[in-house]
Amino acid sequence: MGCAASLPGKNSGALNGLSSSENADAKNLRVKLVLLGDSGVGKSCIVLRFVRGEFDATSKVTVGASFLSQTIALQDSTTVKFEIWDTAGQERYSALAPLYYRGAAVAVIVYDITSPESFKKAQYWVKELQKHGAPDIVMALVGNKADLHEKREVLTDDGMELAEKNGMFFIETSAKTADNINQLFEEIGKRLPRPSPSS
Repeated sequence: MGCAASLPGKNSGALNGLSSSENADAKNLRVKLVLLGDSGVGKSCIVLRFVRGEFDATSKVTVGASFLSQTIALQDSTTVKFEIWDTAGQERYSALAPLYYRGAAVAVIVYDITSPESFKKAQYWVKELQKHGAPDIVMALVGNKADLHEKREVLTDDGMELAEKNGMFFIETSAKTADNINQLFEEIGKRLPRPSPSS
């Protein structure tokens, strides 16, 4: 993985978007989350920082996709288990992306604030998800590498505008300094539709 290549298999748990475990209630959610974005924007580093609290500046590029999971507790005492598919950003893997975002409850589209090309690619992913993603998918737009503000080439306002136009929420993060990483996943957790408790 970047900052384990595998394809989502039949036995990869409840990866059909949003589900609550058999004997659990609406307070315990299991959620399929996919990260999309250009190669090198820091998708793997965001996941690694969130799941393991680590940052590896020498991380390798993700091949295909990698899978990690992490559970968080929200303030309303809901627990959310994120089943995270971190997809490869290289062009040659983009045909595989639908395997990962199909049935996902959450899509996190990442770009690098120092790279206008990666912002263009983020716009492409927004359109793809609108066409082919689940209709109620929760989408987040993430401007990563906020620690490199002196090299910024994508304005915060541009990210906010793209997110607003497309009903997404927007946040800038730094996987390197851990800035806003946990907030990103907490905000996603708050926005998830809650299954109705079974009567």
